[in-house]
Amino acid sequence: MNVISAHARRLTAATSAPLDAWVLGIALTLASIGVVMVASSSIAIAEGLEVGPFYFLFRHLVFLSLGTALAYAVYRLDLEWLKLHSQMLILGAFALLLLVFVPGLGVEVKGARRWINLGLSNFQAVEAVKLILVVYLAGYFVRHQEAMQHKMVGVLKPLFVAGALIGLLLVQPDFGGAVLIMSIAGGMVWLAGGSARHLVAVGLVAMPVMAFAALAEPYRIKRLFSFMDPWADPFKDGFQLTQALIAVGRGEWFGVGLGESVQKLYYLPEAHTDFILAVIAEETGLFGVLLVIGLFAAFAGRAFWLGLHGLRHGRAFEAYLAYGIGLWFSIQATISIGVNLGALPTKGLTLPLISSGGSSVMISCVAVGLLLKVSAALREPRAIGHHDAVMSGGA
Repeated sequence: MNVISAHARRLTAATSAPLDAWVLGIALTLASIGVVMVASSSIAIAEGLEVGPFYFLFRHLVFLSLGTALAYAVYRLDLEWLKLHSQMLILGAFALLLLVFVPGLGVEVKGARRWINLGLSNFQAVEAVKLILVVYLAGYFVRHQEAMQHKMVGVLKPLFVAGALIGLLLVQPDFGGAVLIMSIAGGMVWLAGGSARHLVAVGLVAMPVMAFAALAEPYRIKRLFSFMDPWADPFKDGFQLTQALIAVGRGEWFGVGLGESVQKLYYLPEAHTDFILAVIAEETGLFGVLLVIGLFAAFAGRAFWLGLHGLRHGRAFEAYLAYGIGLWFSIQATISIGVNLGALPTKGLTLPLISSGGSSVMISCVAVGLLLKVSAALREPRAIGHHDAVMSGGA
């Protein structure tokens, strides 16, 4: 009874603590920018599909509401429960990536099988896999901290799991998702104290494999060449990037005004999803782009500060969760922004909390809810932590 009572006190303390103003404020600002820009960038696309001008905006708001509800549910979770079941959750990640290949359940779009048919909407499995991987790795680092820092096998085990996930993503194919998973896993292993020489050794093997995968498909080779010189074929292979660069150039310092973008009018493909930053650049200029970059930098900075604070106070699981979410959002945002600005080849990654896309919006909200939970848990008195709860029960 003492253990149950301590568990209840711990859960009540975490959920009654004030929400982290930094995390919540930045997330709400990004989400608000997303609502405005999805409304602006999707009207022409929706009218072209004859589904009504605000079809994508309505869907975005629905998924944002669902994501908020899921974020609250995650905020109510006990992190000790999450740590205990992290190994089971990673099995769920593999199941999700395999379900996309099940006839009648998996959905193929433009030659890629990345979605699961949920009836009312399709769900992109990799979005949930990102979050599950962060939770699994955080739990693994707590259980195997000594091996992580001193033994090659300690580094290889989590990277092998990530590699298996990457293999399934490449079969779909989803090269952008594979790159993101690889980056999150490598970054978290390094932040958890993994030996640099072990990571380099693994990288020397992994990088040629990823390079081969990148060049194995003709369309990826075309993307690479079009990225190097999009103006060589601006009406075919270089069309997406040239239109994005035109949008960025038109924005100049402060943009042409909200709703006044020309490139979103059938010129810029995926204006409300993958290339939404190009519309932001055109309508709000360099000022808007720097604001978005600054918000993501502040979000990642707060997540990393929470991670460092957690490690200093002996809360390793919470710390690694914060590190993982910070890495995920910062890497994905960097890739998406880089693609829109012509600094990186096209990858097909959304801008977290801003781009339209049901799966991405919902899981991004869940990640924010989990980071809010981490922040609240780190403000708990250590006296009611899990170890003390067990001790008070006489175990």
